[in-house]
Amino acid sequence: MASYPCVHMAQYAKFQCDQHPEPKDCHDATIKYNEIFDEYSIPHGDGVSQLTINNCPWCGTQLPESKRDLWFDTLESIGYDNPWGQEIPEKFKSKSWRVHN
Repeated sequence: MASYPCVHMAQYAKFQCDQHPEPKDCHDATIKYNEIFDEYSIPHGDGVSQLTINNCPWCGTQLPESKRDLWFDTLESIGYDNPWGQEIPEKFKSKSWRVHN
C-alpha cells in the first residue's frame, strides 16, 4: 500500500480477475496502472484506448505525474528513436528505469 498514492489506486493496480486473464476483457478493471510510466488511466471499451487521470476518482488524491514523456526522452537520449520498433534495454520494460536510475 505504501507505494501507491491511496488505498483505491492500490486496490485497482493490484486487481486480478479470475475469469479474465487480460484486464482489457474485464469490466471490473476500471483503473489501469502502468508501472513503466507510473500512470493511472481509465480504459475505454476497445481495450487499447485509455484516459490518463491525475486524481483518484474516489477520494481526489493527487496521482503521480506520468513519466511517459521522460521515458521517451531518456530512450532517445541513448539512441532509441523508435522504442516500439526497436529492441530496447530490458530495464526500460519495467519500472526499473525510473526507480533505479
